[in-house]
Amino acid sequence: MRPYLTLALAIAAEVTGTTALKASDGFSELAPTAVVVVGYVGSFYLLGLTLEDLPVGLVYATWAGLGIVATALVGVVVFEESVDAAAVAGMALVVAGVVALNAFSDAYAPAH
Repeated sequence: MRPYLTLALAIAAEVTGTTALKASDGFSELAPTAVVVVGYVGSFYLLGLTLEDLPVGLVYATWAGLGIVATALVGVVVFEESVDAAAVAGMALVVAGVVALNAFSDAYAPAH
């Protein structure tokens, strides 16, 4: 279970960094810019730890897919961005793909 907790923390760090990227106003705001750097460095560090136990394809697909959906949801809540039915359907397909890969695919066995 530890690698999945580490992966979840990596996703949270990436979403935090990306949210701060928007708030940094082109890197002109110091505090959000610092959060971007810490978020991305932390995310990649945690991804590296995750890759000690899980295969790269599984890790990257999960990190990228859930990061995309979480970042889009943050955009809606924090930045009042809008989504339409096609966006919701697309995000649902991304989540379904991540679930299928993690729960049902035999293609990825643990790295060790």
